[in-house]
Amino acid sequence: MESRRIIGSERFVPYESMLYDLAASTPAGNQVRRERGLFGEKERFQVAKDKENKTNVMRILDKEKVPYKFYFYDHEDGAIDGVAVARKLNQNVEQVFKTLVTKGASGAFYVFVVPVAKELHLKSAAKSVGEKSVEMIHVNEINRATGYIRGGCSPIGMKKLYRTVVDKSCEAFPTIIVSGGKIGAQVEVAPQDLLRLVQGTVAEIAVEP
Repeated sequence: MESRRIIGSERFVPYESMLYDLAASTPAGNQVRRERGLFGEKERFQVAKDKENKTNVMRILDKEKVPYKFYFYDHEDGAIDGVAVARKLNQNVEQVFKTLVTKGASGAFYVFVVPVAKELHLKSAAKSVGEKSVEMIHVNEINRATGYIRGGCSPIGMKKLYRTVVDKSCEAFPTIIVSGGKIGAQVEVAPQDLLRLVQGTVAEIAVEP
């Protein structure tokens, strides 16, 4: 079985998705992961310790008892855009979403979540939040506004709870994949769970490039 390196760790884990479930644990501090609901009923063993793998996004999902899968990917090649990552992990690009942060004419920040292979339609985005216009913030502003960096920006766990809109195409899937809160990590959740966590809405805001 192929393996990948966990970011910031010397441990290796199976090159497959892993699901956190805090219901059971082994004496060594490793945990038995049981897949439930959307993710099936089979058990998996996660070798590395939780605190070495978890991002803040994952901790929030655990706290809110939201079922999810997580993925780690190698980014040493510098290919961290959503389409490249989806291809690395053999994922459906229509099911993988990117997080875009904008500023409205009023000066307020807005978060839009759209499929990685599509672009944000600025007029539709502005209309969805009742703004005259919105524009993408500069990459240098991302960390200050969200606490995240480019390539690792998740709609979950930002510094502030900004108004968030997810493209309506998310409703076509039982789960969607978004950033896990750092470069090299993703989480897969049900759209309705994501919308509940971020108090978000859906709208047709994405267009073909």
